Amino acid sequence: MGRALIELAAQQQLVVHGSLAEAAVVIDFSSPQGLLDIIQQAQAAQIPLVSGTTGLTDTHRDHLDAASKTIPVLWSANMSIGVNLLYRLAEQASRLIGNLADCEILEAHHRHKKDAPSGTALELGRRIATAQGNDFNAVARLSRSGMNCEREPGEIGFSTVRAGNITGEHTALFALAGERLELTHRADDRRIFAGGALRVAQWLACQPVGLYSFQDMLNNS
Repeated sequence: MGRALIELAAQQQLVVHGSLAEAAVVIDFSSPQGLLDIIQQAQAAQIPLVSGTTGLTDTHRDHLDAASKTIPVLWSANMSIGVNLLYRLAEQASRLIGNLADCEILEAHHRHKKDAPSGTALELGRRIATAQGNDFNAVARLSRSGMNCEREPGEIGFSTVRAGNITGEHTALFALAGERLELTHRADDRRIFAGGALRVAQWLACQPVGLYSFQDMLNNS
């Protein structure tokens, strides 16, 4: 599969290795700032775009949505098959348990990770909130400090660890009276993310114009 490798330089200038005109798919793991440039170049060359960049705002999502009207676009907060199965299992658990359980999301990464909570943790929270019929922005509790930390109904709490060289760990915890369910994914090798990105890129290269998710690939491959 022909592809262009896109990187973002320290000066936030886009560096493209290879010819976009010869590429089958563009794979992006840059930054929110770099993503906008990448979207423009992919649209100009009419090439499908796979992006795993996190930390996006509504503006970035609007640009991805607009691009999907002219080229195939697939965005995922995590390119791991296991994490995307975790999303699905957490959604199913949320629909079955509803608001009977207190939900907490725990995530751990290496000391150099800049964003917190991780994009994967936030996406996990969004999916749980949606499955329970709640507005994520209304129920998300991204941190706790002080004396007023009692839980609110439907709240989804987040706990973050940054230490050592932890590749990535995510847990969705559902706590009921007297019991709890924990769904956990642990990444031991960063190559799983590259492998997942290549897998969805191969799939996306054969899809028509539209906006896709990793779940779409799992459901149709």
